[in-house]
Amino acid sequence: MIDISGINVFLGLDVGKGEHHATAVTPAGKAAFDRRLPNSEPKLREVFAKLQAKHGTVLVIVDQPASIGALPLAVARAVGCQVAYLPGLTMRRIADLYPGEAKTDARDAFVIADAARSMPHTLRSVESPSWRATASWPFIPGRRTCRTPDSARALTPPPPPRGRRPPRPPRRCP
Repeated sequence: MIDISGINVFLGLDVGKGEHHATAVTPAGKAAFDRRLPNSEPKLREVFAKLQAKHGTVLVIVDQPASIGALPLAVARAVGCQVAYLPGLTMRRIADLYPGEAKTDARDAFVIADAARSMPHTLRSVESPSWRATASWPFIPGRRTCRTPDSARALTPPPPPRGRRPPRPPRRCP
């Protein structure tokens, strides 16, 4: 579990390919920042630095730590923010608890930030290998063909050779 005792603002980022939506929430639950951000390092660095200057310690929470969420995490770490990850399924279930059914980037960013503030046990550390466990594996488990033929041979008999049919059972006449 991530310790949130020294956090002054929770910045939820709903990451996207072209732009992100960021919502910052104070520990009291007040919105401190709500804006779209371009997916560029200078803009992200500027926003993180402003939030740190105004509020103090910032916890940046993303919903996708790999691929499109990697840049915001790297920039946040570089400027001294703490980082965390809210798994997508957890975020969807928490979002169901909030009023409204529309799935918007602004709503998702608020849900991410508020979940980090009020339910820190749902957060995952980005430094821990839990979300990256498969990245270091030399193979993808669903594609392990090295053992499939052996296990298939053990469970099923081999097919008859091509061109030959298995013998028919004798005909019974009444």
